[in-house]
Amino acid sequence: MKLSSLQDLFVDEIRDLYSAEKQLVKALPKVAKAAKSPQLKNALQSHLAETENHVKRLEQVFQNLGLTPRAKKCKAMEGLIEEASDLLEEDADPEVLDAAIIASGNRIEHYEIAAYGTVRTYAQIMGNQQMANLLQQTLDEEGNADKKLTALAESSINLEAASGAKSR
Repeated sequence: MKLSSLQDLFVDEIRDLYSAEKQLVKALPKVAKAAKSPQLKNALQSHLAETENHVKRLEQVFQNLGLTPRAKKCKAMEGLIEEASDLLEEDADPEVLDAAIIASGNRIEHYEIAAYGTVRTYAQIMGNQQMANLLQQTLDEEGNADKKLTALAESSINLEAASGAKSR
């Protein structure tokens, strides 16, 4: 695809995000299953439902553009998910694995926050407030997911991981 306008770049970025979200829909159940903490499992399962809505919102953006939803493989998300999957294969204490899952989740959320902030801004510049609003909704949810993971880490999970290491 030739990128000769901001609209072309916007479509390219939306296709990348579409791929990223679809990859997450497949990966999150496995990660949630590996989590020990009930609060972390719940947060991951809740975010899976949000992620499924993110896919639907991106499909609305494609529809708004008059395009068929089509993904462009998001190599960044593929790498972030691969790192998370590798963590699940480690011989780790359950509390430490939960801390690692949160760290991985935060990296994924930060990537998505950057990507959604960018495409939301492009939509605003192109004068499409409807698309900008859809993208802002997802951006807000990604930010909230990041904050929830951080709060879980700081209030209990990282402390449990540290206690486990001290008791050896």
